[in-house]
Amino acid sequence: MLQRPSYILPCIVLAQLLGTSTWFAGNAILPVLQEQWGLADSAVAPLTNSVQLGFIVGALVFAVLTLADRLSPRVLFFLSALGGAFFNSLIALWAETLEDILLLRFLGGFFLAGVYPVGMKIASAWYPEGLGRALGFLVGALVIGTASAHLFSALVAEQWRYVIYLCSAASFIGGLVILFGVPDGPAMHRGAPLRLSGLIAASRQPALRASAGGYFGHMWELYAVYALVPYWLLAWSAQHHQDLSVSLWAFVIIGIGGLGCMVGGYVSLRTGSRRVAAVNLAVSGCCCVLSPLIFASDLFALVLFFWLVWGWSVAADSPQFSSLSAQTAPSDAVGSALTMINAVGFTITIIAVQLTGWLLTYVPVQWVMWLLIPGPIFGLLSLRRLQTLRPTL
Repeated sequence: MLQRPSYILPCIVLAQLLGTSTWFAGNAILPVLQEQWGLADSAVAPLTNSVQLGFIVGALVFAVLTLADRLSPRVLFFLSALGGAFFNSLIALWAETLEDILLLRFLGGFFLAGVYPVGMKIASAWYPEGLGRALGFLVGALVIGTASAHLFSALVAEQWRYVIYLCSAASFIGGLVILFGVPDGPAMHRGAPLRLSGLIAASRQPALRASAGGYFGHMWELYAVYALVPYWLLAWSAQHHQDLSVSLWAFVIIGIGGLGCMVGGYVSLRTGSRRVAAVNLAVSGCCCVLSPLIFASDLFALVLFFWLVWGWSVAADSPQFSSLSAQTAPSDAVGSALTMINAVGFTITIIAVQLTGWLLTYVPVQWVMWLLIPGPIFGLLSLRRLQTLRPTL
């Protein structure tokens, strides 16, 4: 059993939470920018997708150049958090148009690829025999981190530039926590470079294809829900004449998914990752279906309960899909396979968010959620095939 200080995992989790706080900074300030800059609701799609695209490009560049092996991972994490904070701050200091913000959001997404995946690598060097539990905490920190911009928006109301500064400061502090609080782990090893041969070998594994299919279905829903939560709540409060702090409740709804990830990590030790993923995917799929019905209710308690369930279930399966893909990939191509699966998954989020953003112009937001139903259905069918192929997972 590897001996390690008790503070290591809390430090990594805290750094991951703070370092990813810039992810939804643009979305958190969009309602204010709509009023001040006259932006349409459809702006949510490019604003979200610019970050996703930057993350995809960054992840592939980091993998091809094996930057996490050429540099100390904690140094790379710090530099990436610093880069993300810098380009995020420029939104408040320099941007004058939506196009300026989109460029800076892309660059911020690029540097997030040095925070989230590299944080996983740092954790794996300290918890090689218990990565499943650590993974639940780390993905949970990612979820809460992405929600934190909405919390900052709720605290400073109309001062959108302060939201940007708070997110940037959090990212910088997260980098410092890793740089000075977490030394390189004793199980740190050099990862294999991204290899085409490894990807070809991995693509021939039926179990990995099934696991990846479940993940792709999950990703079709996940970020589209995150992008649309504020619009759904805003539309509901307007129709039912109820005064809501949309930013605060968006933070709570998205953030509770972090707790779901952590609890799911513990439950998976008893039931297996596939079952945890399937249950949460089924619940979130049902929430997609029920969206118009719940929207019609004027009971805030019912609406809040519905969204807390959805916020929990839409995220709680995330670490389980990572675990399933790692377990089903060929042992000599795990890194290449996971990199490509993540890249495809985030590409799917771009398509889903773009379509939902376009539909917002023509369809009420509560019905737009029905576009997400195919994701959970496809994911559940893939997990059923995985159960046939690998019943012990």
